[in-house]
Amino acid sequence: MPDEIKQVSFWIGTMPHKIGEGAALLNAVKDAGVNLVGFLGYPKSARIAEIVLVVDGKAPKLVAAAKKAGFKLGKAQKGLLVCGEDRLGAVAEKAAALAAAGINIVSIHALAATGCCFNALIVVAAADFRKAAKALAK
Repeated sequence: MPDEIKQVSFWIGTMPHKIGEGAALLNAVKDAGVNLVGFLGYPKSARIAEIVLVVDGKAPKLVAAAKKAGFKLGKAQKGLLVCGEDRLGAVAEKAAALAAAGINIVSIHALAATGCCFNALIVVAAADFRKAAKALAK
C-alpha cells in the first residue's frame, strides 16, 4: 500500500516545564472539540518546554482554547504528514526523495508503531511546499 501524504496545520508554543501543564493544555484542546493528530513537547530550557500541536485541516477553536487555558501559540504553519506501513528506512526514503528534488527539510518528527505503521511530520520552506508534496508522493 502506498504511503499517504496530506497537508496538516501545526502551531508551536511554549509552556512552563512543570508537572501538569501538558495535561492542562491537552484537556483544554479536547474540551474545545479539537482532535489533534500530533502533539510534541520537549524541554527548551530548565523552566520552559516547547510544544507542537498538529491538526488535520483547520482548527479555528485551537488557539482560543489554548489562550483560555493560559497558553500562547504562534501562527499556524503548514506541514506534510506522511503515513505508511512501517518498514526499514521508511523515513530515510522520504528524506532522500526530498534531497533528490533539491528540497531542504526544515524539521522532521517521526515515530513508528513497530510492525504496524509510521507517521512523519515534515516541514519544508513555504516556497518548496507543493514540490515537496509531489516528491514525497512518488
